[in-house]
Amino acid sequence: MSLAAKVVKGAALKNPRPRKAVLTLTPSAVERLRTLTEGPDPKMVRVGIRTKGCSGQQYQLDYTTKKEKFDEEVKQDGVTVLVDNKALLSVLGSEMDYVEDKLSAQFVFNNPNVKESCGCGQSFMT
Repeated sequence: MSLAAKVVKGAALKNPRPRKAVLTLTPSAVERLRTLTEGPDPKMVRVGIRTKGCSGQQYQLDYTTKKEKFDEEVKQDGVTVLVDNKALLSVLGSEMDYVEDKLSAQFVFNNPNVKESCGCGQSFMT
């Protein structure tokens, strides 16, 4: 049994499904990113994943001045963050926060895709 399908050029969906946000930023993350990326040569931050740590993966944040071909661009409150295409499925739906306490200051990811993380909280598995 076969099914027929028809492609209509230029047809738009009447009720497109809302797209899940790749990454959302908290107000404290927006403010910190703004101070890190402003200046005479504006920069952006690229969020990526690398293989490392007890549980297998770690977040990697790098400065960049240009968007790569398959990077996902997240713009929020005047700040632009790029998500590396290789990290997209691992980061999808996450919230990026900036937390300061007496001993540290760091970006923290609240990621619903994490299945396991190590005791120190630096690495995770999706």
